[in-house]
Amino acid sequence: TSSPSTHCTVSQSIGSKILVVPVDGSHWINMKVIIEELHSRGHQITVLHSHNSWYIPSNSSIYASIHTPTQENKWDSNVFNRYVHIFLNLRSYPGFLCQFYQQHWLATQLGMGHKGMARVASTMLDDSVLMRKLQESKFDLMLTDPALTAGAILGSYLKLPMVFNVRGLNSGEAHYVIAPSPVSYVPVPGSELHDQMDFLERTKNMLHYLYSLYEQYFVINPAYSEVFQRHFPPGTDLLSLQLSADIWLFRSDFVFEFPRPTMPNVAYIGGFQCKEAKPLPAELEAFMQSSGEHGVIIMSLGTLVSSLPSEITETIAAAFAQLPQKVIWRFVGEKPSSLGNNTLLVNWLPQNDLLGHPKTRVFVSHGGTNGLYEAIYHGVPVLGLPLVFDQFDNIVRLKVRGAARVVEVRLLTKENFLEDLKDLLENPSYRKNIQHLSQLHRDQPVSPLDTAIFWIEYVIRNRGAAHLKSAGLSLPWYTYFCLDVAAIVMTITGTFIWGSVLVCRCLCCRRSRKKMKPE
Repeated sequence: TSSPSTHCTVSQSIGSKILVVPVDGSHWINMKVIIEELHSRGHQITVLHSHNSWYIPSNSSIYASIHTPTQENKWDSNVFNRYVHIFLNLRSYPGFLCQFYQQHWLATQLGMGHKGMARVASTMLDDSVLMRKLQESKFDLMLTDPALTAGAILGSYLKLPMVFNVRGLNSGEAHYVIAPSPVSYVPVPGSELHDQMDFLERTKNMLHYLYSLYEQYFVINPAYSEVFQRHFPPGTDLLSLQLSADIWLFRSDFVFEFPRPTMPNVAYIGGFQCKEAKPLPAELEAFMQSSGEHGVIIMSLGTLVSSLPSEITETIAAAFAQLPQKVIWRFVGEKPSSLGNNTLLVNWLPQNDLLGHPKTRVFVSHGGTNGLYEAIYHGVPVLGLPLVFDQFDNIVRLKVRGAARVVEVRLLTKENFLEDLKDLLENPSYRKNIQHLSQLHRDQPVSPLDTAIFWIEYVIRNRGAAHLKSAGLSLPWYTYFCLDVAAIVMTITGTFIWGSVLVCRCLCCRRSRKKMKPE
């Protein structure tokens, strides 16, 4: 039984007022899971978002909405389809150059994106009506996805305890901001490397790391200088605000990620959105059962990319037509002429429920983290078709563990696509390996979602978690690496050696003079 003091501390966090600043698109899908759970526990949720969001509805029974006074023009969802075409062109370069061209292109996009986000933050902070409304609401906590920076900036301005629901941050994966990341075995985001690197791979990893520093300090940070000069104390920068967050709920699991150093205020919640499969709608269930012993292949490119180039789509459809398996393909656009009778095209599919169905044999995925964690959770091998951003790194992690195969979309042919599919279907090692990952992922003392809720309520109860923040995060870089100590030691050592040489020279000169006098 719980002690009276335990009941007291738990009750202090129930009914708290939480301000949520989410990221739209697929990020909202997992943020909503946490919001629903917080609501079920009696917390009052307010979501700050644009009035013309893609996925975030303004009218909800579980939260109140406050609209930001920015982003008047609705975002063009086709932009991600254009990104796919750009990445396909960049992938034509030789392997070593390919990732650097991708990183350079992303740095250019980041520069423009962060300038836009700085304008969003500035407009919000300049809106006296909005700021007064938020301050008078007396929120107990800010919960935000820092992939967009407005939440961290606003939370710091309002002096609220902050919890991050985080994976990507600034120019890459968020570990590189908060935790030590030795480049000898921790692959830099975008490098498409694993943690067993030879000399050339470590060299490549170091070059990626140096370029990421350039992105952070010369591309991203300057975009916010005006906002910080006007609204924050001198010396404030983006990293200092982000590092002031109390708890980082990291959407990662070391079943999927490579082991690496971490920090006390990081809690891992990878796969928290996964759940047991629900019964399918009658038509989908009938289609699944019609596959017989061959089973079903599920294909989805996620929520942001609606279509591939038509020639690639035709190639994939023709390959599917030659398989005895049935196929359910989330597809938007003109129906491929080579589509077989075994393939069902749908505008939307219940992905988690399909991956948890006993008839599902393979998941063809672009490599988004939500889908890959669902594949791990349900133990379904993956054929990766990475398209943009972190998807290339994500698929590498499953491939290294023997649970996936990868097809380079630019080089995709009917033959190599079929070859990889058949290998996944016929070679039992892939299913065995990913089912082992599934077992490891599920073998936890507390579910990832319960872990997330505990730490959110922990920060509310204790008004922060300053005792979990490392002092190293506030040190200047030269102090962090003890370069000042090294400089002093080298100076003292150099002075001692120089002094010793002078003394020896003086002694030698005296002796030589004494010998010369008798002569």
